[in-house]
Amino acid sequence: MHTSRFFEASKVFDNVTLISGLGGEQCYLVEGRERALLIDGLSGVGSLKSFVRELTDLPVQIVNTHGHVDHCGANFEYGECFIHPADIRLMYDHSDPEKRLGFAKSGAMFRPLPVEPTLEDVIPPRAVKTFPVYDGDSFDLGGVTLEVIGVPGHSFGTIVLLDRARRMVYSGDACNANTLLFLEGSASIEEYRESLLHFKSFQPEFDGMYGGHGPGPVPNIIIDEAIELCEEIIKGTDDQIEGSSIGRPCLYAKAKDDHFRRLDGKLANIAYSRENIRKQERRAR
Repeated sequence: MHTSRFFEASKVFDNVTLISGLGGEQCYLVEGRERALLIDGLSGVGSLKSFVRELTDLPVQIVNTHGHVDHCGANFEYGECFIHPADIRLMYDHSDPEKRLGFAKSGAMFRPLPVEPTLEDVIPPRAVKTFPVYDGDSFDLGGVTLEVIGVPGHSFGTIVLLDRARRMVYSGDACNANTLLFLEGSASIEEYRESLLHFKSFQPEFDGMYGGHGPGPVPNIIIDEAIELCEEIIKGTDDQIEGSSIGRPCLYAKAKDDHFRRLDGKLANIAYSRENIRKQERRAR
């Protein structure tokens, strides 16, 4: 375990380090022989770039699984990133220092924070040089290859990264126990189902997924459960539990407890709105 005031790091593979921020958000440093790839950039509270430099001497590039506040903070420190073009605007929309500070402080809901962050600890926003990343692309780190799979849903630019050699996917917020599909910039349930079917075509190549939040790895059957939920939502046969997330009302496809564990014991759950189920409904707004 390697720690600082703002971050904790632990090995998940010989060449992969999980780094968590104050808000419980997670990113992954993947090292090859020649370079390293930082998958996501946390909330930008504290210098993640300096912390990463303590972990590796390799040149580091950053790629975002999507453009939300808790995944793109280090972009403003590195000054460049790989990101799907559909999420570039989202990245800037989530660049506000107060919003990123608020996310970091939200970690106090789960555990006492090791430090009380202030605005002075937030990396200030600036223009970021962006390199496009698309479904089918890959990153060759020297002896380590990560393949990009597009999974639009949580955002239209959501991607995951597959390491076939270690049979693992780094999934951000693409498919988890609390997949949010009611946000501005989220795909419809119908579109998400199509994305999951594409993701499922790679299922024989990996066993689990390390995500942007919570313990991992999560078994790959979560994809099948999420597809099943999408089909139930489209048919109107899901539980339709009224609730809220990040201060907004939504419906949960399945009943859960306060820790987002489904009461029926399965893994996947989806938070959505009735207005964003079918493609034409979303596009008509």
